Amino acid sequence: MDQDLLAQLRDSARDLLSRDNHAARVRDGRGRLPSGHEAASWRDLAAAGWLAILLAERDGGLGLDLAAVAAVAEEIGRSLLPEPFTAVAVQAAQALSACPDSPLRAQLLERLAGGRLLAALAWQERAGQQDDDPIDTRAEADGEHYRLHGHKTFALPAAADLDGWLLSARGDAGWLLFWLPAGLPGLTPSYSPGIDGSMMASLRLEQVTVPRAHALAGGDAARDAVRQANDASRLAQSAELLGVARQALALTLPYLASRQQFGRPIGSFQALQHRLADAHIQLELAAAGLDEALEEQADPARLDSARVSRLKARCADAAIGMCRLAIQLHGAIGYTDECDIGLYFKRALHLNAWLGNAEHQRRRYRKLRPQIADAEPEAAATADYPRDADWEAMPEDDFRRMLRGFFSSRYPPALRHPPRRLRWHEIHDWYLTLSRQGWIAPAWPKAFGGMGLSPARHLAFIEEQERHGVARAPDQGIVMVGPLLIRHGSPEQQQRFLPSILSGEHIWCQGYSEPNAGSDLASLRTEAVADGEEFVVNGQKTWTTLAQDATHIFTLVRTDPRARQQAGISFLLIDLATPGITIRPIATLAGHEEFCEVFFDQARVPAANLVGGLNQGWNIAKALLGFERIFLGSPQQAQQALAQLAAQARAQGDFDDPVFADRYTRLELDVADLGALYKHFAAIVRRGEALPPAVSALKIWATETYQRISLELMDLAGEYGSWADADPHAGQAPALLFNATPASIYGGSNEIQRNILARHVLQLPA
Repeated sequence: MDQDLLAQLRDSARDLLSRDNHAARVRDGRGRLPSGHEAASWRDLAAAGWLAILLAERDGGLGLDLAAVAAVAEEIGRSLLPEPFTAVAVQAAQALSACPDSPLRAQLLERLAGGRLLAALAWQERAGQQDDDPIDTRAEADGEHYRLHGHKTFALPAAADLDGWLLSARGDAGWLLFWLPAGLPGLTPSYSPGIDGSMMASLRLEQVTVPRAHALAGGDAARDAVRQANDASRLAQSAELLGVARQALALTLPYLASRQQFGRPIGSFQALQHRLADAHIQLELAAAGLDEALEEQADPARLDSARVSRLKARCADAAIGMCRLAIQLHGAIGYTDECDIGLYFKRALHLNAWLGNAEHQRRRYRKLRPQIADAEPEAAATADYPRDADWEAMPEDDFRRMLRGFFSSRYPPALRHPPRRLRWHEIHDWYLTLSRQGWIAPAWPKAFGGMGLSPARHLAFIEEQERHGVARAPDQGIVMVGPLLIRHGSPEQQQRFLPSILSGEHIWCQGYSEPNAGSDLASLRTEAVADGEEFVVNGQKTWTTLAQDATHIFTLVRTDPRARQQAGISFLLIDLATPGITIRPIATLAGHEEFCEVFFDQARVPAANLVGGLNQGWNIAKALLGFERIFLGSPQQAQQALAQLAAQARAQGDFDDPVFADRYTRLELDVADLGALYKHFAAIVRRGEALPPAVSALKIWATETYQRISLELMDLAGEYGSWADADPHAGQAPALLFNATPASIYGGSNEIQRNILARHVLQLPA
């Protein structure tokens, strides 16, 4: 859907909803069913076209897609509108739309679009029921009629003036979907109050007689209509849950800034800031998952049920978690009916439970997405792979098969799934293979020698690398220096350095951290003093990854000791062969020399290696830290760890254990949502925009997800987890855990990242 049109729809929805205090309506019962929805409010929704959003133009609708529904639903979540938008305009409308053409269908859709039909889908018979589970309600053919027997429950909306139900039943030839007008003999509704003030209906059917013409669909068409209606509704629920969560956060932030304790705003307490930062991360994951789903499947007829379940699980957890935290942070007032936070909490609980709660959605996801088979996916059967092509025009399945074929035929088998970072002499040949192929820099623009992949295709590239177990090469030049010079470097610097990165002639490492200046980069002391056409550099860098294999280092140096901390810093590119530079490797817990100290003693560096101007290094450093955080936020390591966990679990039969299967599914969804968040920030980079401080959320979630998977693999290894060497029974659990443990420190510790989110994104007081 056109983004401008979507923005206009969102603005108009916000305007319409702002005309009444819907929280007050919910609190005092106005709009509450079954006493009847407020006719004026329902007419307003119909006049705005909301009831016809998903209906085709030939059915009297607007012919829009689920992106439009999500825009409206999110605003409904923010405002607490009590009218049953999703139940009628999405669930009932979609069930009707999916039925074959008939005079009755056309009549019902026309009335629904105009706000003259209040209908509910009655499909569920028991708690926890899946959309395609067997149903007990029977439909017996009797001449020109059907007789219905059975019961339904959890049907929304429930109103005294409801016009009727779309009801599923089991006939002799399979499923049937009926239209049952209210008031039929033998049809007895009963009502139960919902936790948020809404009402649900249960139906008892005893010898209910309806004409054959009221059977709107049969067989697979009837079953698919129910599934499609429910999945579209779950997506709308997800958007509404996101709106609930965002409004709960919006109500909480001003309170934290104004509420004083111990002479300070409580929002300045770091413990509370970090809790809010974690809640914000969940909201970001939910929003990215919703955007990804709408980008790939906004057509209700083409919804991926597993994707929808994953989305609702994340949005429900985010909304309930945010509302619970909001109540806690509001203190005692948050637990009273006088505070609106409680109303949002109740709405979140209701939306979570209706159509399957988060736990139900995770089980449904596991059922719909069985574990990857032991056999590897099909690879392209060709020895000729293009150096360049219109990668975006290539169907994704073909793109992935091409990558699988290339990795299978060209990548050294002995280097698959290494338990540690490989050294340059080990990975050198593979780096050159990718370079010759033109695939060494997937995300660089083609004009600079890259593949020019979109974020979605780049993620596919990463996924296929990880599926095959391709090791990470020394890639600071690819993921950090290259993008930096493309954006901030001079043409001469681009010409001098970029080709050498692509060819593998130059291998780069990072010179940021110093003793006592790790995450606090502004306090660095390495000094560069101008001397004619050169800088003289003195100082020390530490925790420099694989510096012993690098040819060059990019550094932050202090060039004006009299300026305030951030203002006197410059960004300098240095050849490590320069006299006066000494490198000392540092062994890690795993015994690998992955880090180094780098000492500068009167090292003379050409002034032409200054990037971005004198004393302009801090802004460049922040941009580069953004690149580093998006790189550290790549799903690459988590995907590789998850693949190892799945392989080990299959080998041991652990997927037969429902407890492990549940834990694995949670991790699988965490990685999938990480991929969606990565796409969001990668798209910002592709547009040439500066990465916002919110990218810290990506780094936190990626590294901590990687750690959770590594700990799960250690648990799975049992006693073999104490073995130092890789073992068939333990896989590479100890090595993976050693690699994952410091991930939350790299690129600024996760505690610092939470501070960034609290101060610069949530605007909490210092």
